[in-house]
Amino acid sequence: MLFNKLDELVQKHESISHQLQNPSIVSQQEKFRQLMKEHAELEKIVKVYQAYKSLQKNLTDNKKLLETESDEDIRQMAKEDINAIEPQISELSEKIKLLLLPKDPNDDKNILIEIRAGAGGDEASLFAEELFRSYGYFAQSKGWSVEVLSTSSGNVGGYKVYSTMKYESGVHRVQRVPETEAQGRVHTSTITVAVIPEAEEVEVKVNPSDVRIETMRASGAGGQHVNKTDSAVRLTHVPSGIVVYCQDGRSQHANRDKAFKILYSRLKAQEDERVIREASDARLAQIGTGDRSERIRTYNFPQSRVTDHRIGLTTHNMSGIMNGDLDIVIQPLMTHYQTEALKAQENAPR
Repeated sequence: MLFNKLDELVQKHESISHQLQNPSIVSQQEKFRQLMKEHAELEKIVKVYQAYKSLQKNLTDNKKLLETESDEDIRQMAKEDINAIEPQISELSEKIKLLLLPKDPNDDKNILIEIRAGAGGDEASLFAEELFRSYGYFAQSKGWSVEVLSTSSGNVGGYKVYSTMKYESGVHRVQRVPETEAQGRVHTSTITVAVIPEAEEVEVKVNPSDVRIETMRASGAGGQHVNKTDSAVRLTHVPSGIVVYCQDGRSQHANRDKAFKILYSRLKAQEDERVIREASDARLAQIGTGDRSERIRTYNFPQSRVTDHRIGLTTHNMSGIMNGDLDIVIQPLMTHYQTEALKAQENAPR
């Protein structure tokens, strides 16, 4: 059944290759773009499958040599090849299964990251800034572009892609001794992180009359334009109660565009959550209340220990994580959830 599916994908890949050479398709920009994207996705699977079939043929040929060949040197070479090929086949087989998993439609999107202080007062705000910097270093190491959209109610950055960063959603707890703590007591605080796939205007229906737009003078650091022009923009989506404030752009127009980008993404995320709740009758909550008990990860500074509670992962490389080496925790999470998805797929009714 698996190979039938793979053969179908190979045929589909070839069909799209022919379509992309058709001048009438090339002239249709949107369709051409969609086909190019689909072709690139299929090519990943096709290449792995072709490598898998090539190794399988080599394995079969070597096994036949063992059955028919009497020369001991040739038989020994065949055995060595078999021992080398079998692990490669097993590795490619697992890779194919992962590539065939249903793909999250948001995985290739840009994202908005919202970081907000939860419980713990000033310490929570300080750690929110530190985690924001860590995400910035991580994005830089991946070659992703970062744009600050708003800093009025928390740090918000634009990162790519959702497939990697979505595991950061939830409550992060920090334990450390504040600089102002004379007794040296460990203080516990929390921040909340939401990772929201960026949505385009065409994905969300917004009635212009439902959005109240206000302009005002920006405040705080930000350049010569601050406090001199009404460059800051606040949007209020009346039906949902969502409020977006942007002041970091160099003009009112830039802040308005940024604010609407955030609004569309929040509305899309809100609708996606509603659909999932109705489909699964389960509570979907990226952000909790900020209470100390609702946590996905704990950062214990005195012991230089970071623990991800979802998979029981503990590392003592605090400095690495705070300097952007988030692969230490993100990669094991990705592997865990991919493994769980494979188990679910294998146990699903045929």
